[in-house]
Amino acid sequence: MAQINRCDTISQRCCYCDQKLQLPAARYTQQALICPRCNSKLEDGNSWSLSRLTVLAISILILAPIAFWQPLISIHLLGSQIDANVFTGVKLMSQQGSPLTAAIVAFCAIAAPLFLPLSILYLSLGSRIGMNLRPILLVLGRLKEWVMLDVYLVGLGVAAIKLQDYATIFIGNGLIAFICITILSLLMLIHLDLERLWSRFYPQASHGVENNALICRACDYTAPPNQRGVCQRCHRPLHAREPASMQKSCAALIAAMVLLFPANLLPISIVYLNGQRMEDTIYSGVVSLIQSGNWPIALIVFIASIFVPFLKIIVMIILLISIRINSALDPILRMKLLRFVSWIGRWSMLDLFVIALMMTLINRDQLMSFTLGPAAFYFGVAVILTIIAVEWLDSRLIWDTYAKRTTTK
Repeated sequence: MAQINRCDTISQRCCYCDQKLQLPAARYTQQALICPRCNSKLEDGNSWSLSRLTVLAISILILAPIAFWQPLISIHLLGSQIDANVFTGVKLMSQQGSPLTAAIVAFCAIAAPLFLPLSILYLSLGSRIGMNLRPILLVLGRLKEWVMLDVYLVGLGVAAIKLQDYATIFIGNGLIAFICITILSLLMLIHLDLERLWSRFYPQASHGVENNALICRACDYTAPPNQRGVCQRCHRPLHAREPASMQKSCAALIAAMVLLFPANLLPISIVYLNGQRMEDTIYSGVVSLIQSGNWPIALIVFIASIFVPFLKIIVMIILLISIRINSALDPILRMKLLRFVSWIGRWSMLDLFVIALMMTLINRDQLMSFTLGPAAFYFGVAVILTIIAVEWLDSRLIWDTYAKRTTTK
């Protein structure tokens, strides 16, 4: 880890706790920069150049048609072969009367993963012809949680294990391409340094942290607001703290809590087998996996679909209450909890991905059929709301309450 007190430094604020810092002027080394107050990573220290990221982006876009349109897995059921790919599952969800649920799956498994390489290409080409790059840079700062190719890949494995008792499973032509774009996307997200891109395309003078200088949560630039009250670099409205951060986070969290009741009580999937209708809730699906001997898969589904959503809500309630009552709870611990729920929340989408694949492989033309239950929509929206609740909470409020408590002693 690099030390942040050096001779040649620039003034900055930590975007997580608002601590005044002196960062090295010679940035983008292979060492990570850590805030000494909240232990948040300010820079990973392993950023790649735009040209290298562009090579990754082109590779992803070349492989994407194969990964999304070609079969990921195939099964032999009742003498016929059925293929499963990403687009077919989304299409069947929409055709069966749940276009909003299909849109959720399409955004997380197709749109966001494709927007990532397209954004890099836009930056690479747009910078040469003088296009406005600010909107793309701002979206890239919020894109990481929504690129869920790795979650979809785990869902593919769960769906294959669920079907192994009913049909013979084969690896499709698109699986290798899908694994490749998953790895390339993860590499791109790991080595994408937005601060480096902001400094390259929109270099600004360092204003320090004196007087009315504020940290912009969108682009991490410390400077006073301009005459319009917006950030001088990204032109986003600039505030000392995000307006109504706690209120918006609470609203999203309460809505998620309400939706989790029908999501867990109503059937999330309906299976027709030999003329019999069998409904599965999230919990009964886990129980059926245990009864069939698939303990590891049952544990994965239980953690992703039941444990994680409720854990996120509990942790967020603790964080919001601690801010509201100026709790003495260790702020570093609270920051760790916030980072943990931010990272783990996306894995709750696993169940929807499994359903999309199962709908593709078991259709109504066969003796078996698999269709979407009403709980799927409520569950998908609840997962999105928990992710948004974390995003809307300004982590600097944790340190504001800590400062209030220490000053009153």
